Amino acid sequence: MTHRPAPTSPDPFAAFDPPLAGPPRLAPTDVSYAVDDTAVGRMLFAVRDDGRVVATAYAPDDTAEEHWLARIAAAVSPRVLRHPGPTDTVRRALADYLSGRATTVAVEPDLALASPFQREVLTGLAATVGYAERTTYAALAARIGHDRAARAVGTALGGNPLCVTLPCHRVLPASGGVGGYAGGPAAKEHLLALEARRTTP
Repeated sequence: MTHRPAPTSPDPFAAFDPPLAGPPRLAPTDVSYAVDDTAVGRMLFAVRDDGRVVATAYAPDDTAEEHWLARIAAAVSPRVLRHPGPTDTVRRALADYLSGRATTVAVEPDLALASPFQREVLTGLAATVGYAERTTYAALAARIGHDRAARAVGTALGGNPLCVTLPCHRVLPASGGVGGYAGGPAAKEHLLALEARRTTP
């Protein structure tokens, strides 16, 4: 009598072993962002899909982070995704600046989050105040043709969406001290000291 092998039963675990599909694909987005701890505080970095940087902003907590994301969604696009990869360039550029290896944050800034007056102030700042230089709110106001607008200039700089990239830390009160800064006075003092050290013979 011939013995036939018993029929094999199907693998009961086959359904739990789906084929590998590779890394997940992220949906297309208009703005990618990441949040990092830096030498001067926790910052949010946001980049358009073409590489232009719309934010290097202080975000010390979740509330501040949500504030910036809401501004980005309103002014640029609601398609905002937490996706660190596209922000690598700006994060490396900031790290180079903060380490003293570079004198600028070498990226293309986009002032989409700035008001028209802020754009005027920040453009004038970037054009007239170089690395390790310092000026006052009143002097910057005069440079951009608004002689009596020192307070308004200070307010505009206080809401700078591109901190460090557009160096509002170089603007100080005429009365002395470091004045206000979105990242706090310790961060402003750190940035000023960094630039002073690098230019000291």
